[in-house]
Amino acid sequence: MTDTATDGGSSAVPDELSDSIGGEEIEFYGGRGMSAVPILFFILWAIFQTAFLRISSERGLVLGILVGLIVGMFFVKGSWRGYASTIFEGMTQPVAVTAIVAWIWAGMFAETLQEGQFVGGLIWFADVTGVTGPLVPAITFVLAALLATGIGTGYGTTIAFVTLFFPAGLVLGANPVLLFGAILSGAIFGDNLAPVSDTTIVSAVTQDSDIGGVVASRFKYAIVAAVVAIIGYIVAGSVMAGADIAADASAILSDESNPAGLVHLLSMGVVIVTAVSGRHIVEAISWGIVVAVVANLALGLASAGKMLTFLAPNTAPGAGLLEPFPIVETFEPGPDASAAVTGSLVEGAAGFFTLSILVLFIIAAAQIMIRGGAFQAVLDWSLDSLATNVRNAELTMVGSAALINATITINTAAEVAIGPYISKVGERFNINGYRRANILDAQTSALGYIFPWSGGVLVGFTTMQDLPDEFGFFTDAMVVNPIDVVPFVFHGWLLVTVFVLAAITGFGREYTIDRESEEVARV
Repeated sequence: MTDTATDGGSSAVPDELSDSIGGEEIEFYGGRGMSAVPILFFILWAIFQTAFLRISSERGLVLGILVGLIVGMFFVKGSWRGYASTIFEGMTQPVAVTAIVAWIWAGMFAETLQEGQFVGGLIWFADVTGVTGPLVPAITFVLAALLATGIGTGYGTTIAFVTLFFPAGLVLGANPVLLFGAILSGAIFGDNLAPVSDTTIVSAVTQDSDIGGVVASRFKYAIVAAVVAIIGYIVAGSVMAGADIAADASAILSDESNPAGLVHLLSMGVVIVTAVSGRHIVEAISWGIVVAVVANLALGLASAGKMLTFLAPNTAPGAGLLEPFPIVETFEPGPDASAAVTGSLVEGAAGFFTLSILVLFIIAAAQIMIRGGAFQAVLDWSLDSLATNVRNAELTMVGSAALINATITINTAAEVAIGPYISKVGERFNINGYRRANILDAQTSALGYIFPWSGGVLVGFTTMQDLPDEFGFFTDAMVVNPIDVVPFVFHGWLLVTVFVLAAITGFGREYTIDRESEEVARV
């Protein structure tokens, strides 16, 4: 799921696992496999829409999952009541709600920093230090990785970097697709390694391992993939052309530069320090928003009205009384004027409403697949046919975690669903809990930011669609289609590759007798 930190006890995870794999089953005509119809229909719809038609519309994807759920209903045996109830059951899963809350908070924070000219500060700093286009993707990857590791949310990092670093990187000459891939790669790194990340917590708890030991044991895998990814971004950045910016780049650098905007490094630092100290990510981002608002007002970077404005008709009862306030504006009622609430705080939250609806329905379709038995059928077959020795068992764990993440596209939700299976396979061959947790987390962290319909990619794409309205030089052609970025999420592909090779060669493999986990941490 979103890689948000949590301060709840680890006992919450087993409850979710119980909810996911227990409960009343739904029977389908054609057998258990037909319960996968809704999610498979959606995947085909998403590929057709984004890859073949090049239509990057979240509303279109919402329609695709809705039609898929309706089509699946016609294969249900008996009453449709259980099927309909399972849709609601899936939509109320805590993992989905947590993702949505994190997106909304991160959106408000990123928009407020953008309104406070943080991009201008970054452009000024890059200009005076001589950073050029070929190096921008590699530097962006490193910075995004550091932020994601600090705050524990890859989705929040993606939102912040697409909003703040992406437009600055284009002005500096970076290729848009490569730059987006670097942002997603950095989010993956932090998602996989951060002690306060939900994926780290779930992967540790489901494999009965302590979080500290899991993080320490997985660093060697993450750093190998990261080093190769940095080299890849430097090489690719030197051969891939930058964005075609119609305006003069030097003029944009001059117009957009504002060193005062760098004060928001403090805002981001507050979020990182607060999250790393063990606070909930929502609390951490809330403090960041407070600091950002105060900095904007104190330094004149953004007025109160830029962050929040009530646009009311002058005939409203309180309009005359409140009009002197900087956050209230009035207008003469007419056909071309309408009341509204605007500003960075509102727009930052509202930008993720459609995506939130999409995610809720995707989780509902995944729950149909679990209740209908398709998920269990795949797991049973792989246990009997694939996991025949230690090497094959680890390759099966890698493959099954990748498969479930392709269907349940919120990475923590995928971990919750596949965790018991990974544990079962690993225990059969006495594979240590640390190793099992690392295999599980690497696949879900990586692939949650690679597939065009995955949550990580969609949240970045959603954020990017608002940039043409924010920056005069940013055109619709610079918005990266989710299908185009797939090959350029270097760290994600490399992390998966590292674990495939580790399974084949035995690199880093530990057995239960090699080391015992400490007591599972309470977080």
